[in-house]
Amino acid sequence: MSGRQVTALEELWPRYGLRLADVDPFDHVALFGRRAPLVIEIGSGMGDTTAHMAAADPDRDYLAVDVHTPGIANLLDLVHLRGLGNVRIVEGDAVELMELLPPASLDAVHVFFPDPWPKSRHHKRRLIQPTHVARLRSRLAAGGTLHCATDWAEYAVSMRATLDADPGLVNAYDGYAPRPDHRPVTRFERRALRAGRPIADLIYRRR
Repeated sequence: MSGRQVTALEELWPRYGLRLADVDPFDHVALFGRRAPLVIEIGSGMGDTTAHMAAADPDRDYLAVDVHTPGIANLLDLVHLRGLGNVRIVEGDAVELMELLPPASLDAVHVFFPDPWPKSRHHKRRLIQPTHVARLRSRLAAGGTLHCATDWAEYAVSMRATLDADPGLVNAYDGYAPRPDHRPVTRFERRALRAGRPIADLIYRRR
């Protein structure tokens, strides 16, 4: 980590950072100091997307979850620099976090560029698979949104088939979604586009 990231982790973690034990039991008001619609950002990476979207969406709270320490530190720094009171960061596994959240408690779940686990023998590790999707959907309120994005064409096809098969979800578009303006273009996405990998967005709502 850079010196800036180390400082952010040391100084800002007590204010914005959480471990799974800190959200068990889950208390929204205790975490954010208010009651507002909640967005879960799974795999927040370096935090650029989370910080951008939270800054543009102050009426909703954002709970980012990741296991990558430099990324968590970078997001802590961004949250502090931009004065984002509506962001908290969980260090831990997203599947385990979902177990701790009450049913129908989320306004949206964002899964942007998850690990595609490209080898066939590793597909069972993918986040977007029927069991996990059912759990994600159960945590969404009626009308809540599950928004996925990937630059891996085969995973996009698999995602769409899995999401289409879930009886509690309905595709908000006829197929893949047009790229939404509210999702910022990250460095990772620009690299994917330069490499010739098209980006697929999938947006589904809970019935």
